[in-house]
Amino acid sequence: MALRGIEARLAGISMADNGENVNPSANHKSKTAIIPSGAAAAALASLQDKQQAAQRQETARHPLLKIAVHNQNNANNKWVPSDMPPPPSPPKKAIESSEARRSNSSTGSQSIPAALTPREFHLGMFEIGRPLGKGKFGRVYLAKERKNGFVCALKVLHKSELQSGKVEKQLRREIEIQSNLRHPNILRLFGHFHDSKRVFLILEFAGQGELYKMLRKVGRFPEPRAAEYIAQMAAALMYLHKKHVIHRDIKPENILVGIHGEIKISDFGWSVHAPNQRRTTMCGTLDYLPPEMLNGSHYHNEKVDLWSLGVLTYEFLVGAAPFEDSPIETQRRIVRADMKIPDFVSPEAGDLIKKLLVIKPDQRIPLEDVVKHPWILKHCINKPQFTKRSGSSNNSGASGASGAPGASGASTKN
Repeated sequence: MALRGIEARLAGISMADNGENVNPSANHKSKTAIIPSGAAAAALASLQDKQQAAQRQETARHPLLKIAVHNQNNANNKWVPSDMPPPPSPPKKAIESSEARRSNSSTGSQSIPAALTPREFHLGMFEIGRPLGKGKFGRVYLAKERKNGFVCALKVLHKSELQSGKVEKQLRREIEIQSNLRHPNILRLFGHFHDSKRVFLILEFAGQGELYKMLRKVGRFPEPRAAEYIAQMAAALMYLHKKHVIHRDIKPENILVGIHGEIKISDFGWSVHAPNQRRTTMCGTLDYLPPEMLNGSHYHNEKVDLWSLGVLTYEFLVGAAPFEDSPIETQRRIVRADMKIPDFVSPEAGDLIKKLLVIKPDQRIPLEDVVKHPWILKHCINKPQFTKRSGSSNNSGASGASGAPGASGASTKN
């Protein structure tokens, strides 16, 4: 009854374009006329205040209606993830408890990783900024979540291109693996959603961009800088391998740099979760492929990432891959480990490269020994950041979202 009374009163009031009441009640006039002069001024002022408040309420109502219509249109366009269950029926929403509503409203004030479940993601939540990069199947944009000001990177992939490239399985695997990783040197995947034509990945924003562009700009890195990068890579790979994840596509193009200069492994399209540590698919980039993928071996394991780490070390210090040649000749040189380390590379760095680029996978230096290698210790032992990062790989990356250096990209916004 109270609701009907309110609706009846609202129905009796119509507002003109200037916000004035065009259907005033006659009772107001008669009552105002018989009120004593002292009280008349106060009553008139009170009436004007009420009218101004009604005007402000009506003025504020229009943009809210527009937002509501916009959100409804988004819902009709199905901005929902693929695994989202059907929405609950209206009667269930109507009887939702006040305690549940309070719980939902309280969690809504938190940041994206903790607050939003995948079913709540849609494009209208984000302000889209400048392009950050372009890949084979889509683009990456800087984005900001409207409610909390959370800055992230939004990767937009076109379904038609994914289907024509037959990489739908890779994308599903990438989402499944990367969304469960928490390490300061691995790019975070916070969530995903899709519409009829596109798939959207909500990624951590790496403030300094692509490592590949930095390397091309300077030609090659100084040894202290290269050693710190390799130490961080080794810590991240130790974390991955403890979770039985093989990346299988380590190269400069798949490494980003965070806001504090820390590296972040990205692009898990070729990665695989392999508890038995034996895989048969030949994948990755030719210059970084290990011999066991080219010499007819039936299986490979996580040691392929060690070979790629050796190639990466060489390229950081020399500016080119060690086996770079024509495609056929590159394969021949890889299976023979045919390379020459230039004289300007220090003996310590050359020793680490040789211990990583070993033809037999089981004879490659373990990651635990990489971080203890004299070349790494020479350039990184006195840096507290290195100790913190390498140590964080032993705690399942639990601090990767909050206390780690890479988390600052998420707090200012992965």
